[in-house]
Amino acid sequence: MVDTPRRPDGHHEESATAEREALAPSRTTTADSGDGAAVRRPAQEEKVTPEPPLVLVVDDYAEGREICAEYLTLRGYRVDTAADGVEALAKVEGVVPDAIIMDLSLPRMDGWEATRRLRKDDRMRNTPIIALTAHAVPAARESALEAGCDAVVIKPCVPRDLEEEVRRHLERRRTSPPGDC
Repeated sequence: MVDTPRRPDGHHEESATAEREALAPSRTTTADSGDGAAVRRPAQEEKVTPEPPLVLVVDDYAEGREICAEYLTLRGYRVDTAADGVEALAKVEGVVPDAIIMDLSLPRMDGWEATRRLRKDDRMRNTPIIALTAHAVPAARESALEAGCDAVVIKPCVPRDLEEEVRRHLERRRTSPPGDC
């Protein structure tokens, strides 16, 4: 007779292994072989669905920020918000968003300065930043692009148009070689 090792609690090691296997998630499925006998087959690996893109919406106008955030959420994006450039910089210290919608006229730190600082961060080099501004003059557009914005959308705008701009830049980033955006 073979004596199996006992654990400190007095149970045999075999029974402990059997208990662990019984409690562990199954990596096999049971199917009927056609003759009534059960056949164990490896389970298909569960497909991991990628997380939706995270968009940081930076706008000092609370209602505009909420409308934009709600629309993007309904379109399947994850959304975070900030009320000014200082708050936006603090948010990206913890989590790097996939895209940023940046109002340019903000209190404490405007969108131009916030964008320049974000572009100095290596993690933010390829993150699309879309300026959202009521400044419709060409000089404002040019200065936003010079600060590091990838696109400029003039307010008021249709939320669908803004979301299409975000999607276009995310797709471009996804299909471009690293560092090429």
